[in-house]
Order: sequence, then structure tokens, then C-alpha cells
Amino acid sequence: QVHLTESGGGWVQAGGSLRLTCVASGDTFTNYVMGWFRQAPGKEREFVAAISWSSRSMPYSDSVKDRFTISRDNAKNTCFLEMDNLKPEDTAIYYCAAWEESASILSMTLASRSSSYNSWGQGTQVTVSS
Repeated sequence: QVHLTESGGGWVQAGGSLRLTCVASGDTFTNYVMGWFRQAPGKEREFVAAISWSSRSMPYSDSVKDRFTISRDNAKNTCFLEMDNLKPEDTAIYYCAAWEESASILSMTLASRSSSYNSWGQGTQVTVSS
């Protein structure tokens, strides 16, 4: 099982940008699909984006498509979430997650399901003011 640590959250005005970082340790990073989820107060955790080990497949939720970009650096065991044109409704705790899966092309159904992932970070707060 891999250990995950997120960083990069903070406060930003609407229209601004933030970059989240997730560092993995404890296992072979390329054994894992990496995902980002978020949870706003009073709401269920929701899928944001995922990336296969090869970076060939990167499904996004409709709410962040064309504004957020997921990437990974396998040499540094790190996954990123670049968030641009942020909106107040993006305010949430953002979680990094790892799913032990070797497929290069991801099923959106499986990648968006939190139960697919067996390792989670502690979360980082993102607050977007209007």
C-alpha cells in the first residue's frame, strides 16, 4: 500500500489558479492509477480527475474539464492537479488517492468510483472566494 501526502491548497479569488501536489511513498508508484477527489461541506466526496500510470488516460469530471489538468512525474513519485479559472463552487477539501491498477486506458466508471482506490491522503483545503 502506498502512503500519500498532499500539499498546495490555500485561498484564492475566483478566476485564480492553484497547483496541488501529491507525493507517494512506500510502494512502486507506477503500479498505481492516481486520482483526485474533493469533498465540500455537507456534500459527498466527488471525483475530480484520474491518470493512468502511463499518463495515456486522464478522465475528468464534467465540472472541472477544460479548467483542471492532472499530470504525474513517475521519476519523482508525484502527481499534480493544476487548477485554473477557479470558481467558488470548487471550494472543498481535495484528496489524492491511489488505485492499484495496471491498465493504460481507464474506465471512467471505475476511475470515478472512490471504492476503486485503497490509499488516500489526508486532504488539503482549497477555498475560492467570489
